[in-house]
Amino acid sequence: MSLKVFNTFTRTKEPFETLEPGKVRMYVCGVTVYDRCHIGHARAYVAFDVILRYLRWRGYDVTYVRNFTDVDDKIIRRSNEAGVPVTELTDTFIAAFHEDMAALGVGRADVEPRVTEHMPEIISMVQTIIDRGHGYEASGDVYFDISSFPGYLKLSGRKLDDMQAGASERVDPQEPQKRHPMDFALWKAAKPGEPAWDSPWGPGRPGWHIECSAMSSKYLGEVFDMHGGGMDLIFPHHENERAQSWAATGKEFVRTWVHNGFVNVDSEKMSKSLGNFFAIRDVIARFHPESLRYFLLTTHYRSPINFTDSAVGEAENRVEYLYETIQTACDYLARTPAQADEPEVEAARERFVLTMDDDFNTAAALALVADTSRRLNDVLMMKGKAPDKAVGVATALRILQNLGAVLGLCGQEPAVILAGIRDCKLLRNGLDRGLIETLVADRVAARVAKDFVRADVLRGELSGMGVVLMDGPEGTRWKIA
Repeated sequence: MSLKVFNTFTRTKEPFETLEPGKVRMYVCGVTVYDRCHIGHARAYVAFDVILRYLRWRGYDVTYVRNFTDVDDKIIRRSNEAGVPVTELTDTFIAAFHEDMAALGVGRADVEPRVTEHMPEIISMVQTIIDRGHGYEASGDVYFDISSFPGYLKLSGRKLDDMQAGASERVDPQEPQKRHPMDFALWKAAKPGEPAWDSPWGPGRPGWHIECSAMSSKYLGEVFDMHGGGMDLIFPHHENERAQSWAATGKEFVRTWVHNGFVNVDSEKMSKSLGNFFAIRDVIARFHPESLRYFLLTTHYRSPINFTDSAVGEAENRVEYLYETIQTACDYLARTPAQADEPEVEAARERFVLTMDDDFNTAAALALVADTSRRLNDVLMMKGKAPDKAVGVATALRILQNLGAVLGLCGQEPAVILAGIRDCKLLRNGLDRGLIETLVADRVAARVAKDFVRADVLRGELSGMGVVLMDGPEGTRWKIA
């Protein structure tokens, strides 16, 4: 068995071979911190979180770097609009990023560098690019000379003749000092009122692309194993990173390029202009965060995914089912302890590896999780207390939890997750929790009093509100359908 990964540069699925056996150096482009994260960010960072989890689960020693862009035209504009210092604005949104990611089960990177803390490395790299004949200074700005790099546009597969100046909104197409309209900024001369750092070319700040080349080189070396981000970054950002890193070192700096697909909303591209732009915090206020994570894994990371309320709602139901199953299994094993069948656990592991080794196929991996949960429920419904039943429950539960851990699912306390899902459904449906609990308590009292007519009336009233009752040895539980 060997891991195969689709490499954007070669446009083929290749065996994943690292520079150093057993070690992975991985860089993923982070956010520009001027606003809350949206579901497009959730798509990217959940995808790479699973890739990271899987690589480590497979035994790789992974160094993961994910940056923060904390100086940028948008940041400066937002800072001026809000009337707060740039550092206060960026600190606020870095904290918000960590809050959103934690809710989705996305861990922090090993290194999370900020652009503003790496000016010496950035300035040094820009100077090296100039010294090697691939950059030029013009009136305090420094540009990369794309004509000096024969491999330019090979990552994106675009043709220079078809391109137009200003492909990136972060590069001003009206810069007359550029030798070629597609030359891009390595360093920008300071404008009045903007943050600025001293440099050999005068006060200024970095262009967008140079930051990632400088920071990845510092923490991962001149050549590293995997570079990731959304497909929207292939051009111009990653194309320009590749060019300037080559110019600084003479080396192809990334061995495998990995890009996740776009998020569409109701089959339309997500954009603020269309009004279908959703912040993560707004989505997880209505749906449980693990539901959003589950939804994002239902489609292969390279494919586009269509975001709808109904799709996330279905994912929420699946997460609820998983945790109900886990809770029931844990309750059963507390009464009837048993050890898992290790050969069966290992066989399940091998099936999972075959699935995930095929370019991190989370959609197929979720199918294995679903099959395991159904099998666990089937075993739980077996009558009697035969040892085979207890072993079957212990085995299926171990498999479910093992596979879930790699996907970032099924790892929390079931009662907490189920209560959280119930609260989200109450909110979405405008239901009064206090009223429901009163009706449930009244029905329990009616049953105790053997007033089954009254109990049935109350069940009907609750059912009309979308409340599902579950009577069991531990009492009556309820949830929202």
